[in-house]
Amino acid sequence: MKLMFLGAPGAGKGTQAEIVSEKYSIPAISTGALLREAMANGTELGTLAKKYVDSGSLVPDEVIIGIVNERLSEKDCANGYILDGFPRNVSQAEALDKMGIKLDLVVNIHVSDERIIKRMSGRRVCKECGKSYHVESSPSKVEGICDVCGGELIIRKDDDPAVVKHRLDVYHEQTEPLIDYYFKKGVLVTVEGQEVKDDTTRLTLAEIEKVRNK
Repeated sequence: MKLMFLGAPGAGKGTQAEIVSEKYSIPAISTGALLREAMANGTELGTLAKKYVDSGSLVPDEVIIGIVNERLSEKDCANGYILDGFPRNVSQAEALDKMGIKLDLVVNIHVSDERIIKRMSGRRVCKECGKSYHVESSPSKVEGICDVCGGELIIRKDDDPAVVKHRLDVYHEQTEPLIDYYFKKGVLVTVEGQEVKDDTTRLTLAEIEKVRNK
């Protein structure tokens, strides 16, 4: 199966991609992680990407596409994969089509902007070990202190409400048009993101099983 997870930042697509990856034993491919890995390894495309990142510029589509294409040619992708965070816009989706890649299912996880802002502004991350918490749904035993290592819990810059609002605006402008793009191709399903992660997983797996059983 070739799957893609679509959704606004904070909708939970990365979490669901990890769960589905484990269940079906297919790799979840995050473009963010791929970029970091390519830059760290000093590959030709990674070195090129680093120049843009270091200058504060967006990495061009053709560089992202090249890095993704290299990853999809690896052996562990032979039986399928999950794309998380790619394509980010219609031009990247068209490039994916030109590569001859046909997605079996695009899962759009829908969560309202209001819920996302509330969800992300309540998130806390351990400064030392990186474990995530939430002040409402999964608080630490002692406020402000990590259960695992005793480190200080902080609010990531990405989770500041003003930053979240900007990221949502960018998503609506650049990425949301993909919903219509994949709907017209007949491969899109929308899952309403639930308050409890397991409930979202149940709905997501039900949609995937429909495609597998066709």
